[in-house]
Amino acid sequence: MRQPRKFSRTLTHHELILVTGGGGSITIGPKTYPVVEGMLYYIASGVHHSFEPDFAQTASFLTVHFSSARVKLVEGNWLIQDEQHPLALPPAQSLKDAYPALDLFQKLVDFWHAKLPGYEFMAKTLLQQMLMAIFVHVKKQHQSDAASLKVEKIIQHMHQHIGDKVTLTELSELVQLAPTYLSRTFKETTGYTVIEFFNKMKIDRAKELLIEGDKKVKEVSQALGYTDEFYFSRIFKRIEGISPSEYYSKNVHGI
Repeated sequence: MRQPRKFSRTLTHHELILVTGGGGSITIGPKTYPVVEGMLYYIASGVHHSFEPDFAQTASFLTVHFSSARVKLVEGNWLIQDEQHPLALPPAQSLKDAYPALDLFQKLVDFWHAKLPGYEFMAKTLLQQMLMAIFVHVKKQHQSDAASLKVEKIIQHMHQHIGDKVTLTELSELVQLAPTYLSRTFKETTGYTVIEFFNKMKIDRAKELLIEGDKKVKEVSQALGYTDEFYFSRIFKRIEGISPSEYYSKNVHGI
């Protein structure tokens, strides 16, 4: 994440810019777009672009830069050709409700900065998964607004009750949908089941509490509605790949 200054440039590779906050405007080729949280901008190789900040609302971005190649099998031989033609992506689109793509974008950036063993291979894999999630989101944008609004209402309810337990019955009554239909709609919209999404939301909050450093793992567990500290730790490790104590040591003490 960075807080950019004014710039004007043309790159020899592709770039994806995800806005995480603030304001301003970005010009891609001949068209200018407002900088709004949740927007994804795609800049193809060779396309001139510029950014004009809004100093009253400092913008913050996550960015991914990448090149691509075309691999072909010709008469039994593999040929690899540099491929810098534009991808089939719009220059600007909203990813505000594209939860799988947003999650993969964040994971990709985190893996790259962490520089753990094998990070380059993992980054390539995550990039491919993220691009697929973005393409799927583009295709699904015809999905009914009513269903999306109900999912947003559920997620807002989860945020407000992050330290509690929620049930599918409770959420179904909240949005007046049958539990089975709600489960299917939520999965189609977010890529997660209701429980998976709520657990991920809790673990994201747990990471914030751990980095603040004034709560023990047991206290964090209890603050997020987990009565069993070891169950909380298992969920944390399943989602993050490391235990809460390891996460704390790595991010607070650099161990």
